[in-house]
Amino acid sequence: MDLSVCIVSYNTKDRLRMCLRTVYASRWDGTFEVVVADNGSTDGSAEMVAAEFPNVRLIRNTGNVGYAKANNQAIARARGRYVLLLNPDVEVARDSLAKMLEYMDGHPAVGVAGCKVVKPDGKLDLACRRSFPTPASSLYRLTGLSLLFPKSRFASYNLTYLPEDQIAEVDSVMGAFLMIRAEVIAKIGLLDESFFMYGEDIDWCFRAKASGYQVMYVPITSVVHHKGSASRKVSRRALYEFHNAMQIFYDKHYRPHYNFLVNWFVGTGIWARYYWKILQNSMRREKYVSK
Repeated sequence: MDLSVCIVSYNTKDRLRMCLRTVYASRWDGTFEVVVADNGSTDGSAEMVAAEFPNVRLIRNTGNVGYAKANNQAIARARGRYVLLLNPDVEVARDSLAKMLEYMDGHPAVGVAGCKVVKPDGKLDLACRRSFPTPASSLYRLTGLSLLFPKSRFASYNLTYLPEDQIAEVDSVMGAFLMIRAEVIAKIGLLDESFFMYGEDIDWCFRAKASGYQVMYVPITSVVHHKGSASRKVSRRALYEFHNAMQIFYDKHYRPHYNFLVNWFVGTGIWARYYWKILQNSMRREKYVSK
């Protein structure tokens, strides 16, 4: 088996159907399987998969166990040389799977790769290529320097100074489309389930790089991310989980290397941003999480 496509669904029936149709429409001579872990959807997502895509290996959870845990359930059943984490609100191009697998086969030092991810309006989804959220890059973002100078190193987190169509080694790609070697998973372990619905992709990439593997942004093909469908109406819980993931990542990978003052500043900044986003949400009709 060449590839195992792992998808976590939660009340995204229509988007999931679209996603699966594009996966099965792929032009490729290789072998692949699809594993869907449904997190207790109440919109008939699991029933739709069972009825319309009988070849999918379906996992039915009775409740929402979180993105990382559900993906780990799917990965545990994966039989491919590669695993692809794919969001249910992503449309893959007909050549996406073939081109990415061909690239990985030709670059054995690469442990993790992601392709170009665009929004429905054609604009780049900035999260598809990132640096780690170090104290410095976080400061540039929180102070607005990354927005004021998008073509400078102040924009190190979202790497907006890099051409969109340039292959580049990065710190992290996004979990909406993340291809990883099975041998890398065997070495670094599964996703950290401390992350409920955000941050697990950056953590995985951090661990892969720490183990000597390259993480690559490979815009030789592109997919469309209907961002927001997987978490349609962002609640205060989702806002909390997003900022809590930032705190978990920092505590896990950076806190031991910095002094009390820096750690205090970072923690204060994370949770000040959380309360600011709650305030913004309360004044807007459409709720959101700004990544």
